[in-house]
Amino acid sequence: MAEPAPLRLFHTAEHPCGYWPERAARDLVLDPGDPRLAEAYARALSWGFRRSGDLVYRPHCHGCRACVPVRIPVQAFVPDRSQRRCLARNADVQARILPAGESSERFELYRRYLTGRHPGGGMDDHGKAEFAQFLVGSWSQGRFLELRAGGQLLAVAVTDLVDDALSAVYTFYDPEQSARGLGTLAILHQIDWARRDGRRHLYLGYWIPGHRKMDYKRRYQPLEQFDGRTWRPLPPDASA
Repeated sequence: MAEPAPLRLFHTAEHPCGYWPERAARDLVLDPGDPRLAEAYARALSWGFRRSGDLVYRPHCHGCRACVPVRIPVQAFVPDRSQRRCLARNADVQARILPAGESSERFELYRRYLTGRHPGGGMDDHGKAEFAQFLVGSWSQGRFLELRAGGQLLAVAVTDLVDDALSAVYTFYDPEQSARGLGTLAILHQIDWARRDGRRHLYLGYWIPGHRKMDYKRRYQPLEQFDGRTWRPLPPDASA
């Protein structure tokens, strides 16, 4: 019997970097038409890839290796003082894990999040079709972790399930509730979810040294980074 063909990889064309606009970026993408993509996804995560919609990619830029894949070994995680305060401040919040999908309530929250937190960020014109394409996809084993207080939807953490891990894909929340620290709260609930399920890791995407909006990931300790060959500890005092 012939060996199955390996998954093909493609380079995208250069495009403006989403983190450093003055830089050009490009990505390495697994063949989006390959029917084995869902099967390969867990291994791709362990190689530093991410999912966006139906695309599985990782940055592969000329002369730049700023994007560092990171993950939390959830059984060893210990919240710091700030994270414990966040949990106490949100003691009234209930978390529910639900099937991924679009609803009017979720879409309205998503639109308010983009308008309030990322105006002019390139997704201002996202409609319901773009919401489904970006956050749900067609083949991933995704779930939506909803955070509510008093029945009000505060945040949604889009989360993928793989064999022994969760992957934090995207989180959107009520921009008028910034004092709650809903982004932090979502990660803490995802860690707890992974731990309850006996999963080993929560993948957080990319940490970028020196980037104000991405540096928060260092605060989840212990944290592991992928150096292109293996995962190793990322100390909390890593270069900011």
